[in-house]
Amino acid sequence: MRKELNITEGIFPMPVLMVATYNEDGTVNVMNAAWGTMQERDTVALNLTESHKTVKNIKARGGFTVSIADAAHVVEADYFGVASGNTVADKLSAAGLTATKSEMVDAPVINEFPLCLECKFVEYQTNEYGCGVIGKVVKVTADESVMRDGKLDMSLVNAVAFDPYTHGYYKVTERVGEAFKDGLQLKK
Repeated sequence: MRKELNITEGIFPMPVLMVATYNEDGTVNVMNAAWGTMQERDTVALNLTESHKTVKNIKARGGFTVSIADAAHVVEADYFGVASGNTVADKLSAAGLTATKSEMVDAPVINEFPLCLECKFVEYQTNEYGCGVIGKVVKVTADESVMRDGKLDMSLVNAVAFDPYTHGYYKVTERVGEAFKDGLQLKK
């Protein structure tokens, strides 16, 4: 038997994305955004409103980075979601994290998060069903600690996912199958 639930952002897991930009004074702004995805292999879509300091910075600077939050930094990741860049001038320093300037876009790479997409701002969609920020991924980097045999090992990233039903964070660590291969067993 199925039970009806309240309508919410009901897809689980939702990514916990750290979107980083530079403020006007060069300090780093980071926000926690669970409403983001890939539109295509090299295109990021972030459902962010124009009231976010992050969106203002993206439009002004033309670039941003998207890092995958990890379990080791869940407190800092959550802080980036509960503190507004409109009222806290330097959220990165307040969280005790560090950043390096991207070589590709005018945006910071948060050193402590193991996986980062560097993005060029493409457009902001404002219509009723617009996604918000659209960005072109121009570079992806990973910390060596999450690499195995020269390849990214997602089980080492210890990425966290957001549960919109209970507002919890969950660790995503175990590989359970082979995409585009396991299902072939049922194909006749």
